[in-house]
Amino acid sequence: MPTGRYVSSSKQFPHSSLCQRNSKTTKSGDDHNDDRGNDRAQRIMYNQQARQRESMRYQIIAAEACEPLAKRMAQKYPDRFTFHPTNWLKFPDGTDNIEIGGFTPVNVISGEHVLFLASFHNNDVTLSQFQVMICLLQSFIESMTVVLPFSPVGTMERVIREGQVATAATYAHMFSSLPRCGRPTRLMVYDLHTLQNRFYLHGNAVASLHSAIPMLKDKIKETGVNCVAFPDDGAAKRFSKMFEDMPGLEVIVCGKTRGEGDTRIVTIQDGNATDKHIVIVDDLVQTGGTLYETGKVLKDAGAASVNAFVTHGVFPNDSWKLFNKGGARACFDKFWVTNSIPTVTDTLPTKDGVFEVLDLMDLIICDLDHFSCI
Repeated sequence: MPTGRYVSSSKQFPHSSLCQRNSKTTKSGDDHNDDRGNDRAQRIMYNQQARQRESMRYQIIAAEACEPLAKRMAQKYPDRFTFHPTNWLKFPDGTDNIEIGGFTPVNVISGEHVLFLASFHNNDVTLSQFQVMICLLQSFIESMTVVLPFSPVGTMERVIREGQVATAATYAHMFSSLPRCGRPTRLMVYDLHTLQNRFYLHGNAVASLHSAIPMLKDKIKETGVNCVAFPDDGAAKRFSKMFEDMPGLEVIVCGKTRGEGDTRIVTIQDGNATDKHIVIVDDLVQTGGTLYETGKVLKDAGAASVNAFVTHGVFPNDSWKLFNKGGARACFDKFWVTNSIPTVTDTLPTKDGVFEVLDLMDLIICDLDHFSCI
């Protein structure tokens, strides 16, 4: 099967459009001299802080699935990032036998800023990575930033029956219980499914929430898409404001209505799809039933083309095959996903299919330096 190719949405670092999107302060009201002076002073201070952050060096430790990302970061920006491979081994009984990179033959980790690239794609690797994080934080490092692009427990933040485990809360408890190296661990997550999960963290970990929507906006400009659609009102409330700086971009909001019996039917609740080039936007896809129904409704309503964008392509049991050419749900001209789950996106057939994998690397570096929050 062809290997997924990554497409970077940022041509140059650090002066890309991704890094500059929050670099100015918008003023309202009368344009008084004191307002202009305050605005100028704030921009000068921001630029000074940005230069300082962009000069910070990091030692990278990465989960095995994230090692290709770590290598690309170190190769592209060798003056900023040094990658130390870790041996993620097992003893014969299945328990961890891990040797973290950067400690031998000499210790270059202690006293340094550490960037840990995490992938929690199953419980086994998750536990192994928590053990490495604990060891690093007990190694007299200056700081630790954990980049966990996809939080797999984001959809399990509450329970409806006593005895169910809200894993979003238990994972947050484990992060909050990590040792402290003098400052809290920064946890960078992209398009967290339920934003209130950030408040589950306390004590020794702080959530740093980010979005991959800037990458989609670059694709919209490149491809001539002139309309964004949301599969439900929740997605519209969350993402629509991020497109307000794109004049002329129309918005469609869909939703489910009750049909015969207990059936649910996707309908267009607001907006007009006729002759539009549309991209449906959501945070993640699993089997993609709602996404498919939304695409089909938009095509039936006269859309000229329909595409899809999700930050996280979960696709359990290879459900992505349904959306590829010849699949039962092949209704999209283009299907964009990020490489937030490399164990999945590395297997997508990007050469001969509808999928295009957008590389998060430059966006992660930008957000690492500029603390841009959603």
